[in-house]
Amino acid sequence: MNRVLITSAIPYINGIKHLGNLVGSQLPADLYARYNRGRGREVMFICATDEHGTPAELAAAKAGKPVAEFCAEMHEVQSDIANRFRLSFDNFGRSSSPQNRKLTQHFAGKLADNGYIEEVSEKQVYSNADGRFLPDRYIEGECPNCGYDGARGDQCENCTKQLDPTDLINPRSAISGSTDLEVRETKHLYLRQSKLKDALDSWINTKADWPVLTTSIAKKWLHDGDGLQDRGITRDLDWGVPVKKGDEDWPGMEGKVFYVWFDAPIEYIAATAELADEKGEGPEFWERWWRTDRGADDVRYVQFMGKDNVPFHTLSFPATIMGSEEPWKLVDYIKSFNYLNYDGGQFSTSKGRGVFMDQALDILPADYWRWWLLSHAPENSDSEFTWENFQASVNKDLADVLGNFVSRVTKFCRSKFSEAVPEGGEFGEVEAALISDLTAKVRAYEGHMEAMDVRKAAQELRGIWVAGNEYLQTAAPWSTFKTDPDQAAAQIRLALNLIPLYAVLSAPFIPDAADTLSKAMKIEMEWPGDVTDALDRLKAGHAFTVPDNLFAKIADEEREGWQERFAGTRD
Repeated sequence: MNRVLITSAIPYINGIKHLGNLVGSQLPADLYARYNRGRGREVMFICATDEHGTPAELAAAKAGKPVAEFCAEMHEVQSDIANRFRLSFDNFGRSSSPQNRKLTQHFAGKLADNGYIEEVSEKQVYSNADGRFLPDRYIEGECPNCGYDGARGDQCENCTKQLDPTDLINPRSAISGSTDLEVRETKHLYLRQSKLKDALDSWINTKADWPVLTTSIAKKWLHDGDGLQDRGITRDLDWGVPVKKGDEDWPGMEGKVFYVWFDAPIEYIAATAELADEKGEGPEFWERWWRTDRGADDVRYVQFMGKDNVPFHTLSFPATIMGSEEPWKLVDYIKSFNYLNYDGGQFSTSKGRGVFMDQALDILPADYWRWWLLSHAPENSDSEFTWENFQASVNKDLADVLGNFVSRVTKFCRSKFSEAVPEGGEFGEVEAALISDLTAKVRAYEGHMEAMDVRKAAQELRGIWVAGNEYLQTAAPWSTFKTDPDQAAAQIRLALNLIPLYAVLSAPFIPDAADTLSKAMKIEMEWPGDVTDALDRLKAGHAFTVPDNLFAKIADEEREGWQERFAGTRD
């Protein structure tokens, strides 16, 4: 497949995300997008802000702003931070966009026409003090399972048990804190997922290459207990996509909006349509990525997300697409991640615990964080961020291995020859062995990247950097120069050629450093086909400049200061 569609789970608008959110979706998605672009493939990389639902309303109320104004401001904030982390989205959209409103209403209409929507009268909690029905997340109380007092009406954050609002002990309104609550009857729309259970099960059974984490969560929701349940797709809220059946009003649903988890995944499609409109393109621009009758048959669609988002992407969103009975593109591969924990506890947006994306960039440039997070990605189990590990990884991998190699080679060449690739000498057995070793390593690296084995790819990349350092130690051009300057020239010529190779291979992980290396060596990045040819791109006489120090080491005092600064919660 030479066309790759990539979506990252869209972050809530309610605040700046922490590093755990970043490594669970957006950052590995960017890694994969950059890799595929490097291989010459056509890429569409989409993300957006998730702007509807309870979190947006509560955050806006806390900020004392109208929710639309709050969302617009926070979209700009999140977009800016994403840019500074070098997240290379083709579009970073908004789920409150007119395009998403239209598409969400379209899907609802199609689902209704095909018998996959049911109107259900149900009992919901009503707050007399607030004068409104309270959606699940607006209700807090004591968890009946573990006793945690901050449990929400949909789930206990402490023990993760799924809850209904009526399960809570001593419930209260999350808006006003009032306990003057009563249960009233209201009507809502339900997506009849249970009717699609067999189709979903068969589809997931074809995905033998998916991570176990992804399929195990999907299968659990499909088969545990009573199996896949129908799911409410409307809420009694003011902010959201108004309930309509396509372009038509929906009798009995006046004043209601679609549930955020119904409209949020549809935003992947809508954000691509937003990009088309921004570029002044027609619908064929985005439909060729999303509709199999318009060219999307030759697209490989890959999604990235944390494990908490897996049920919606393996079941609810595919049910929406299947139930529409229209030729929309279904996901080909779902890369899911476990959780990144923080220094002996959990990252928490609601509690402000851990390092958040804006704070991280105040301390160090993006590449430092990108390298540590990706090389420690929580793929097969939860992983933990500690300041000691972060310091050690930055100092050893980035400063000692990669940075030191580049510095030694370029400075030695400038000192003994000039700021140009030296001529003379021939490659011998040591050089042949290095090229053979690197050929195997580069092909292994490509294999890990194709398979989205993030940690294995990082480990292989580090091994490629190490191979250059080991060659320097073996060849010792500083010693060779004393007796055979021509041979030293050949050794340095090969070493200099390693730098643009390192740049292009490292670009998905550390794009700023890769760009610095490419510019210093005065050559465009080009993916290595034949590694022998790749290591002969810089010919004798090719001018370069000695780059500034790529990575500064983290001192113990800095680490200790950061540990203390981030021991509590953010303001």
